[in-house]
Amino acid sequence: MTKISKAACIGGGVIGGGWIARFLLAGIDVDVFDPHPEAGRIVGEVIANAEKAYAMLTGAPLPPRGRLRFCPTLAEAVTDADWIQESVPERLDLKRRVLTEIDATACPDALIGSSTSGLLPTDLQRDMTHPERLFVAHPYNPVYLLPLVEIVGGAKTSPATIRAAMERLPPIGMKGVHIAKEIEAFVGDRLLEALWREALWLIHDDICTVETLDDVIRYSFGLRWAQMGLFQTYRIAGGEAGMRHFLAQFGPCLAWPWTKLTDVVDLDDALIEKIGRQSDEQADGLSIRALERIRDENLVGILQALKGGDGGKGWGAGKLLKDFEQSLWANGGGETMPVDPSKPLRLVETKVSPAWVDYNGHMTEHRYLQVFGDTSDALLRLVGVDLAYVEAGHSYYTVESHIRHLGEAKLGQAIHSACQILSADEKRLHVFHTLHDTATGEVIATAEQMLLHVDSKAGKTVAAPAAVLGRVKAIAAAHAELALPEGAGRYVGQRR
Repeated sequence: MTKISKAACIGGGVIGGGWIARFLLAGIDVDVFDPHPEAGRIVGEVIANAEKAYAMLTGAPLPPRGRLRFCPTLAEAVTDADWIQESVPERLDLKRRVLTEIDATACPDALIGSSTSGLLPTDLQRDMTHPERLFVAHPYNPVYLLPLVEIVGGAKTSPATIRAAMERLPPIGMKGVHIAKEIEAFVGDRLLEALWREALWLIHDDICTVETLDDVIRYSFGLRWAQMGLFQTYRIAGGEAGMRHFLAQFGPCLAWPWTKLTDVVDLDDALIEKIGRQSDEQADGLSIRALERIRDENLVGILQALKGGDGGKGWGAGKLLKDFEQSLWANGGGETMPVDPSKPLRLVETKVSPAWVDYNGHMTEHRYLQVFGDTSDALLRLVGVDLAYVEAGHSYYTVESHIRHLGEAKLGQAIHSACQILSADEKRLHVFHTLHDTATGEVIATAEQMLLHVDSKAGKTVAAPAAVLGRVKAIAAAHAELALPEGAGRYVGQRR
């Protein structure tokens, strides 16, 4: 799959900053041009939020973070970039001017995407010398978490450009949807505009407050939409007869005089003040940054839940996350033997995220097992048991675990886990993991585990191949010179 090698972002506001974070966390170098005097601070805050979100989102091994560079000119920023994302304010004259300058200075084969929410790509590409490489790449905020990008071509956009843009999004964890015909506001914003217009009338007519309206969405159909969208939700509503029955039963309602959808509400000072006041009351003192963090934590939880949908295969955006993680694990499986394996192998570095803590602010029990499982996975990748190996039908399965909780891991705490191989033979791998506070070195927990090498298709233990076994035994031989870890061999309830 073709990947982006270097990106340029023109504009570093909310959307531009989100693109920058998405690229950087995918391991892509990014050059940025934004004349705003506080661009560095703004982008930095977006990146900080993105890093916190990714720490909660996945335990898969992210690539080394890309290099970020702010450039004094647009021309310098786009040099050598193969994906250029324009995210300047939504004014046609400004976007045309910026895109024309990008077109004049970028590499001949660079893709040029515009983050516009509704301007037509045909209008944007009017003055370009190479209009065939311009397309709309409309994301959703926060760009670093929400994976969708609407890809829309203009009259002069080439089919090859659309294909190339679609191919380059999955490696950064995003899903491109090709909108077949250009139309003002595309698809997503058309739907949002319809809901927004009706919502404004409901507030205007004092039917409900902004908080009540938001509650109606988030406690009902918003939950359904997150997993199945609109049409699949209504297919289920039609019962066993499906969508045809639903349309036959509820289709006539469309002619009823329920909606003010075609009427435009007058956003006069009084209505603006009413909405603003109710919105302030709803926020209850929370800052925008605090709301962003809450939003990100909730989105992570939703994505994680959807990742386990459909019997573990993943559903909707969760399946996309699952596929993205598999690619991260595959790319993270090429570690070489450490230079000095004669000490416990420090394999996992992480922080205790908000999604990992209980009501006391301490890491919950199953998260300890997750970190220790990640440590075993890292060891297995080290010896050649990577995603391709597992997909071929062989792996190591954990058959026994003993965890000791010796300290407390707390919210935001940096922790790391090290592995010592106690013994190994053709079928068995006996390991001891130690979880440390990274700042102090204090031992927080330990886990002793026995793993068996299996043929997953046959459902039985088998000897590991020579290549894997050779790597395992090389580490085991070095670790045999180490002292037996304190606590190895203990059982539940054993006195100290």
